This record gives sequence, structure tokens and C-alpha cells, in this order.
Amino acid sequence: MTTNSTTALHDLGVAALATELRERRVSAVEAARHFLDRAAAHQNLGAYVAVNEEATLAQARAQDAAIAAGTAGPLAGVPIAHKDIFVTRDFPSTAGSKMLAGYQSPFDATVVGQLARAGAVTLGKLNCDEFAMGSANENSAVAPVGFDAPAPVRNPWDAARVPGGSSGGSAVAVAARLAPAATGTDTGGSIRQPASFCGITGIKPTYGRASRYGMIAFASSLDQAGPMARSAEDCALLLSAICGPDLDRDSTSLDLPAEDFSRQLNDSIDGLRIGVPAEFFGEGLAPGVRAAVDAALQEYEKLGAKLVPISLPRTELSIPVYYVIAPAEASSNLSRFDGVKFGHRASDYTDLVDMYKKTRAEGFGDEVKRRIMIGTYVLSHGYYDAYYLQAQKIRRMIADDFQNAFQACDVIAGPVAPTVAWKLGEHGNDPLADYLADIFTLPASLAGLPGMSVPAGFGEDGMPVGLQLIGNYFQEARLLNAAHRLQQATDFHTAFPQF
Repeated sequence: MTTNSTTALHDLGVAALATELRERRVSAVEAARHFLDRAAAHQNLGAYVAVNEEATLAQARAQDAAIAAGTAGPLAGVPIAHKDIFVTRDFPSTAGSKMLAGYQSPFDATVVGQLARAGAVTLGKLNCDEFAMGSANENSAVAPVGFDAPAPVRNPWDAARVPGGSSGGSAVAVAARLAPAATGTDTGGSIRQPASFCGITGIKPTYGRASRYGMIAFASSLDQAGPMARSAEDCALLLSAICGPDLDRDSTSLDLPAEDFSRQLNDSIDGLRIGVPAEFFGEGLAPGVRAAVDAALQEYEKLGAKLVPISLPRTELSIPVYYVIAPAEASSNLSRFDGVKFGHRASDYTDLVDMYKKTRAEGFGDEVKRRIMIGTYVLSHGYYDAYYLQAQKIRRMIADDFQNAFQACDVIAGPVAPTVAWKLGEHGNDPLADYLADIFTLPASLAGLPGMSVPAGFGEDGMPVGLQLIGNYFQEARLLNAAHRLQQATDFHTAFPQF
């Protein structure tokens, strides 16, 4: 290998490892074996919920053959793990729920297939909040590999803290070097927030950029897939493979050609206008988080960017709007889980209706039930106009606020979350505490805008802090350029937790 003798494979990011594999200084089988062994050695973190060594090594051997034949894709042999919200043929797909325990899909999600066509090798499936509903990864009903019962994923920077959610397993796998990269999904911040809490890079593209086919649905107008890795460069390579039209299988897929998101990485950001929303820096923002974000913004000024004060006046309304719209869509999407065609079915019932009731009572966890009940209520006769319709109107206003802001700036920057990762169980039975943690990520999700989290230093108790970058529609390459230039000037994305 070109790296020195003390450098292990897990010290390499996607771009560096892809080069080593392409130039045949390491084999895909060696890389896969290394990460499988590392994941097994750190099962205590609870990141993986399924592995299939035979399938993984078979994929790796196929990539070694493609590399030797000169027919390999850009990610040939690079190991990657998938959030357990994407269905996969060779691994169980549970969405973190008892309702889908043991379910094996007959096909791969489009995102999984796209990465496979680019040459990526699947290491396994990663833990997540049940049906992607949560901000802490404490809502999974599936036992991680090596565990006998469901357990929360643990943040490798402090095992007593949450990793963020719902893509907590994905963030932990990357941060702990159990995989060079992972897929995640972002409905209201579920890529950006765990990326921030675990000190890695993650990006949610414009809604519709990545196909939702084979992604187990939570809220269909909000769910979007994206990559999680160490750096903006790595995310650009992965996003280039993930995105593209899937018009025959996903009605929300955009008819836009595949794109090379790394093409602008090294462009100068001199003169880049960075909007700083006043609403993101008010009461409730932890001092350590603010200090880290301010330092990152100062670094941008050194790089030639200009900070522009802006306003996103309906930021606070994003919480009630999201928690009307998302549960409403969840109540509709999850109605298919009734014990008839697939998934969990109650063993003791008297008739069909009793089977429905008992199956759903047994199969869904508390947070999922809570959101189904809220969603059913706001969609019910007499309340639809008062709640759901009003929420959709304010959603449009939130999107308009962004468009007004983009008249004055090119990119918007601020914190990802008001605090660093909190202690496991700290929010206890107070779901509103988790909901409030999403205040800075929800607006971009409601507007369908691309957003990302970039490591920006450390806050309270030495825990990671992410800088959020939000771009206008289809401006992922510009976001990645801004993130990459910051990462060239700082080294926070290279920090490694000593767990």
C-alpha cells in the first residue's frame, strides 16, 4: 500500500480506499474481511443488526475480478453498510421494528442497487429508530448483532450518550471506523443530526434526487436517502452513484440525469455569500455549539467567503408543521402493516379485526404508535382543515422564506442541533425534548432543500459539533465544494474517537 506501515485499512476514507483497490495494492476481499472483523470486535456499540459474511465476500470476489478485468466501477471493492430502512436481497430488512422481524426482501432498494453497480460491497445492515422515527436511536426494537435483546446504539465518543437518529447506526459505523461509509435517510434531519453528534459528514440531497424505491416509507413527501462518510469528498463520490432518475418505480423521482458531484470540490469560494439566519442563534443554543459554529464561520471568512445576515422567520413553526405532516403520512404508510401479507402477525385472535388490532399493538413500538395516532387524528373528519391543511400552507411559507433568503446569499450556514449528543435515557418519556432537537434541520426538510452536516469542532464535554450547510434546489455540488474547502482548512473531520 502507498500508506505507511502503521496505517490500517479503516484509517482510509472512501476516496483513498477506492484508489488502493483500483491500483490493486489491496484486494476487495481483504478490505471486506478487515471491516467485518472490526465490526465483530466492536459489537458493543450496537451499530449492526445484520451481517452475512458469505454474501459480502462473494460481492468482494466479484469486484476483484472486475478490477482485474478493467471493468470496475468508481467504487469497486469499497465496503459500505446500509441503514436498515433500505430493503436488501441478501440481508434481512426490518426498519428497526418487530413488525418486520425476519423479513427478507426479494429485491434491492434502488439506492442499494446503484451503489452495487458502482462497485460497492455491502458489509451489512445498520441499526435505526423504528421506521426511522426518532432523534436518538433509542427506539429500535431489533437486537443488534451480538445482543440477545434490542439495545440502543452507543456514541463512540461517549458510550453513555446517544448517537442521534434515526440514522444512528450509520453514523456510529462511520465514526467508529466499522465501515468507510454508510447510507442514511433524512426525513426531518436524520442524516444531519447523527452526523453532527458523531463527528462525521452527511448530506441530504434535494428531495427527489435519490429514488425512494425500496426505502421503507415513513413520510413520503419528506423521506430522502443520502450518504454518510468522513469527508465531503467521500460524500460527493457516493452521492454521484446514488442519485439519478428512477421514473418507472418512484413517482417522486426527478427526471434529472446522473451528476458528478465532485466536479466543483476544489473551486475557490472567494466571494461565496454565506447566509447566517438570526433564528438559528437564539435562546437555547448551547454555548459550546455556538462557539464551534462561529469558529467555522470565521474560517470561511478567512477563505474569502462573505457572511450575510438573513432571516428565516418561520423557523419555530417548523416543529408543529412537521409533527402534523410527518405523522399524517406515517399513519397512511404504516396502514399496510396489518399482519395479512407479510411481517409480524399476532398468534392469538378471534377474528380479522381482532387480528389487526393485536398485530399492530404487538408489532409497533411506543413512538410509532404515538405518531400513527397523531397522524390519524389530524387527517380525521373535522380536523383535516384545522390541522393538516394549515400545516401544508405554512410549509409553503417556510419554503418561500428560503427562496427570499437565497436572493441575498448562495449558501445558508448554522448549527445542526441546539446541543451536543445527550445522555442515553436523558429525555426519558418526554418525546417533545427529542422533537425540539430537530428545530434547525426541519425547515430544509419541509422545503425539500439539500442540506449537510460538516464536522466543526467540539462543544460541551468534548462532544462533536456539526456545521449545517443548506443550499438551494439542485445545488449539492456547491454545498460539497463549500464543505470540502472548510475541510481542507481544518482537520475536525479526521478526528477519531478513542472508544
